[in-house]
Amino acid sequence: MSGQPDILCIGAMLWDVIGRAPRRMAPGADVPGRIRHIPGGVALNVAVALSRWGLVPAVLSAVGRDPEGEALVAEARRLGVLTQWLARDTGLPTDCYMGIEDSEGLIAAVADAHSLEEAGDRILQPLADELAGWTAPVVLDGNLTEDLLARIARDPRLAVADLRVVPASPGKAERLEPLIAARRGCFYLNRLEAEILAGDACPDAASAAAAVVRRGAARVLVTDGPYPAADAIANGPTLTLTPPAVTVARVTGAGDCFLAAHLAAELKGNAREAALRQAVEASAAHVSGKDVP
Repeated sequence: MSGQPDILCIGAMLWDVIGRAPRRMAPGADVPGRIRHIPGGVALNVAVALSRWGLVPAVLSAVGRDPEGEALVAEARRLGVLTQWLARDTGLPTDCYMGIEDSEGLIAAVADAHSLEEAGDRILQPLADELAGWTAPVVLDGNLTEDLLARIARDPRLAVADLRVVPASPGKAERLEPLIAARRGCFYLNRLEAEILAGDACPDAASAAAAVVRRGAARVLVTDGPYPAADAIANGPTLTLTPPAVTVARVTGAGDCFLAAHLAAELKGNAREAALRQAVEASAAHVSGKDVP
């Protein structure tokens, strides 16, 4: 694939190794199930989902020259993602994520994104070359280090870009603090991540989103599993919408699907209500095992 992208996704591009059991699992359980190896990482997940919505995304990340990296790049291209601006010659291996899910959702996960973290701002070099003068949307994920996110918040190469920010996991939510302090970006969080950034427990997505807005964020969208999702903005009303009830077939990637569907709707000029509805419905469909759209 070649050509110019209409959106950049900056962050993790790796292999997901997902083990799923069809029933509840107790700590230490050893049960039969299915194990899948699929392309993953927040940046790549969002890019693949955006491609399904008819957009042309590119990923800025670090991917090794090892066999895993070659296979990952080939699969990303097949899925409609531009990969020519990846940092490939870092001498680092391709990253990996391992998750365990049961019938109720995610039990535990380990994300090995050390190569991305060590590559640092080398992944941003295309913004000074072929992608200089970037003004279109940019998705940032919390697998980037806090230092790099702080530099991005001040980077003149992205000064006018529409930043869409996702923490990647509750454990990395605090990495987004520099972007909140700089009042940059629209944030996509689950309720636990929002509570971490708000510094307090919240009873629902709407109160959590509003709390992060009070911290300084201009706009915050919060999901809460099967409970209502929320879209809060500074000096405006908070919207809520309850997802349709579905049977859980998978959970990894649901938040990335939500972000992609929401951004795709807004890029087509949809109002806040319509964009939130598309995001909620797309995320629920993903959890049920369907590809969206």
